[in-house]
Amino acid sequence: MVASAWAESWPRTTDPVILRVAVLVPLAGLFDYLPAAEPAGAALVPGVRLLVPFGRGERVGMLVEVAGQTDQDQDRLKPVTAVIDVNPVLGPDDLDLIRWAADYYRSPLGEALFSALPARLRRPDAPLTTTIPGLRPTAAGLALDLNALGRALGQRRVLEQLRAVPEGLAVLALKARLGPCAGPLKVLRERGLIESCGVVAPESAPESCQHRIHDTEGPDLNAEQNRAVATVRASFATFTPYLLDGVTGSGKTEVYIRLIASAIAAGRQALILVPEIGLTPQLRDRLERRLPGPHAVLHSALPEADRERAWHRAAAGHAHWVLGTRSACFVPLPRLGLIVVDEEHDASLKQQEGFRYSARDLAVRRAQQAGCPVVLGSATPSLETLYNARTGRYQRLHLSQRAGGARPPSVGLLDIRGQPMSAGLSPLLREQVQVQVDAGNQVLLFLNRRGYAPVLTCHDCGWVGACPHCDARLTLHLKLRRLWCHHCGWFKAMPARCPDCQGVDLRSLGLGTERLEEELRAVFP
Repeated sequence: MVASAWAESWPRTTDPVILRVAVLVPLAGLFDYLPAAEPAGAALVPGVRLLVPFGRGERVGMLVEVAGQTDQDQDRLKPVTAVIDVNPVLGPDDLDLIRWAADYYRSPLGEALFSALPARLRRPDAPLTTTIPGLRPTAAGLALDLNALGRALGQRRVLEQLRAVPEGLAVLALKARLGPCAGPLKVLRERGLIESCGVVAPESAPESCQHRIHDTEGPDLNAEQNRAVATVRASFATFTPYLLDGVTGSGKTEVYIRLIASAIAAGRQALILVPEIGLTPQLRDRLERRLPGPHAVLHSALPEADRERAWHRAAAGHAHWVLGTRSACFVPLPRLGLIVVDEEHDASLKQQEGFRYSARDLAVRRAQQAGCPVVLGSATPSLETLYNARTGRYQRLHLSQRAGGARPPSVGLLDIRGQPMSAGLSPLLREQVQVQVDAGNQVLLFLNRRGYAPVLTCHDCGWVGACPHCDARLTLHLKLRRLWCHHCGWFKAMPARCPDCQGVDLRSLGLGTERLEEELRAVFP
């Protein structure tokens, strides 16, 4: 749960008059409510979630302001149904950022606020803790002579594992070690030898990442990398946006790692945004090998519970660094000291549904709010970022050389005019592939066309297979004997005759990967 210190930074009142609430509905503005009778110790603080009557039902809302008056008829105002949170899930800075974003992108505040929360917190569910289900031996289980279990080998193995970690072992970790063990667990519970407990999730424990650190120093930096690191380090206490413009292979990631390590050493948190989920595993592995302490990873492919626990670790300040896709730009970070946006030019950093926003631009705004540097990295910077760098709004750091003595690949352009082609392969390309195959090497051929051919047509009447739902041609998949729309997913069986003229002269036009594979199998068996 979010640190209670955030709640203490807000002025509390024991007798609020009007509660101004953002409700999760596509409507602009805040809605006024009266406070309900609160249980002892509860307080209405901006950032807490409320269950409020709305229309004929109830909705989840978030308290944004406590006001002394309303523009509505106070006699018609309804009291809130329930206060869901003891402590606010969003702090003052987070509320300010999201309110600014909602206004800038002309979005209802309720949608913007709840888009910034994990999926579970958009419902009236209590926040999860950072612990996961675990088991531990009871006093009787610790004192038991294992020989007393006799031939119950399954129970003995379970108890041996748990006695080795008396403070508790995660259920998932126990099952990973022993396999299915529901039967022995049930018997041990009934005998009072083990009990349930909460176990700190692996990434929550500061020591959990220590065993992964193999190369804390990393490779030597070249002059341009050293200059970039030194320049950003010098501005750690101030808002300064940087464009790290480096050619492919220039070592931008190594610059990120050095800067994140410096932020952690200074007691600050770092936020790293990437455009695609597919980029997180390799970057995560590299960061885990080099950076100490707990961390959090946030993206939509994670299970809801795992994502929420990571969100709470970051919000409580336990995670030293946070790696995530665009929605991570809203994760609460009480000690934020550095933001890195990798591949800042990528269109995937823009949210195109619901609450629409640019995570790159919000990262710059958040760094301005937190008073910390933000580094936008790219080998092909966007035009907006290049303009900001040229006009002096951003400071440009250029990496013109490939790191570690790497050289760019040789690239050739083959003129195929006048050459006989077979399935897209020219005689010269076949010759070059044959040379590499004979040498025992591997060859990669890339073709951005799925299926056998992008078009099936009738040679007699000119009929062309088209999707009835999209303005798109149907792709022929010969192995499956299907015509498939790659836009909406609709498909049908490959016709034996033309649907219009009943002709049998159906021909495929164009080249797909199935056709190319068919040709390659014949030429290079």
